[in-house]
Amino acid sequence: MLKKLNPPQIVAISFLVAILIGAVLLSMPFASKSGKSLSLIDSLFTATSATCVTGLIVRDTGTYFSGFGKAVILVLVQMGGLGIMTFSTLFAVLLGRKLTIKHDVVIQRTMAPNKVQNLSSLLKYILLITLGIEFLGAICLALRWSKTMDWSMGSLLINSVFHAISAFCNAGFSLFSKSFTAFAGDTYINLIMISLIVIGGIGFIVILELPRLTEKKPFYRVSIQTKVAITITFGLILLGALLFFFTESNNTMAGLSMKEKILGSFFQSVTTRTAGFNTLNIGSLAVPTLFFFVFLMFIGASPGSTGGGIKTCTFGVLLATAFSMIKNRDRVSIFKKTIPKEVVRKSLVVVFLAFLWIFGAVFLLALTECKNSALFDNFFLRILFEVTSAFGTVGLSTGITPTLSAAGKLIIILTMFAGRIGPLTLALAIALQRERVAYAYPEEKIMIG
Repeated sequence: MLKKLNPPQIVAISFLVAILIGAVLLSMPFASKSGKSLSLIDSLFTATSATCVTGLIVRDTGTYFSGFGKAVILVLVQMGGLGIMTFSTLFAVLLGRKLTIKHDVVIQRTMAPNKVQNLSSLLKYILLITLGIEFLGAICLALRWSKTMDWSMGSLLINSVFHAISAFCNAGFSLFSKSFTAFAGDTYINLIMISLIVIGGIGFIVILELPRLTEKKPFYRVSIQTKVAITITFGLILLGALLFFFTESNNTMAGLSMKEKILGSFFQSVTTRTAGFNTLNIGSLAVPTLFFFVFLMFIGASPGSTGGGIKTCTFGVLLATAFSMIKNRDRVSIFKKTIPKEVVRKSLVVVFLAFLWIFGAVFLLALTECKNSALFDNFFLRILFEVTSAFGTVGLSTGITPTLSAAGKLIIILTMFAGRIGPLTLALAIALQRERVAYAYPEEKIMIG
């Protein structure tokens, strides 16, 4: 059976199996502190959110779930962040098993844009980098919280490890009921979390190339993907922080010190891209801020990372394509490199499918949740925000997720799943085979615009 599946189908099925197993475990009575079973739709929602490293919740993670339930969520987050097939193959490599050609194709499709000569070494680096950064992040969080929080050693370790993994995997799950709002003015916690989120969302291939930036003429040493990912990532972070500062200074950040406003602006700009943590009340954000955050969530993280969205490199290719068309150029180029037409076409397909999915999900939610429209201001924008957050596997919410009907939750579940494995991968996974056409129709122009 597995031999007949193509790589995209294997990726989709592996995520689906993990979600179903997680849903069963979270529905067990001992997964909750109260000893009561979580409903099927809520356990499926939580398992999907964890596996797809989204962070949208219908039950408060810290207060509702038992130690077992939190452990299940953390394992799902770690597996989802690395990718189910990547995760399982990593341990196969460590156990000395030989990688099959199908394993190579799956991992390369998920992690690397170009051919990798030594895939086993790459996978070991990925595991080492992931565990190393998460361990370092947990140590940093523990050192800070040991001085500022009156916790037991057990609580300190649990909170530090859980949030380090959740941040690096860009999952957004928090054991704090109000996320990181209690640490809005803590410079150290903000910087630690921002660093973990950015590193986890920039992509493993970029991380592997970061040492080259210390060499002479560093920008000539790295690949085009690293250049685009870094440029778009930090450009969007700066743009988001500036916009947030000017639109929210007299709103959610009114009364805060200048340091707290700067920290809050940068934290929300970083986390909005795909992480889902917050130090300010998202439900109270101004309409322009929410609208711009939809744009940031739609773009998301970088390829081969733990985040979602259409990806920074896709957005970069689209910008370069638009610029080339405006200049009436035949080729699309970035940083003096020509982008293959196949990459341009895939970028357009990814964005089109993403738009199509989000539009459809918003329309369906408007139908299923119309009874709740009187409960929230700007209800349509909130629905759009929620759907984009789910598709970009961000996890930020304006507060309407717990109020959704069973049908509404199912729509968000499907959106999180589609957003995590990617619209292009999903389209390839459901296609039985690639159509090969041995002929070409005559050309005829059509008016555009």
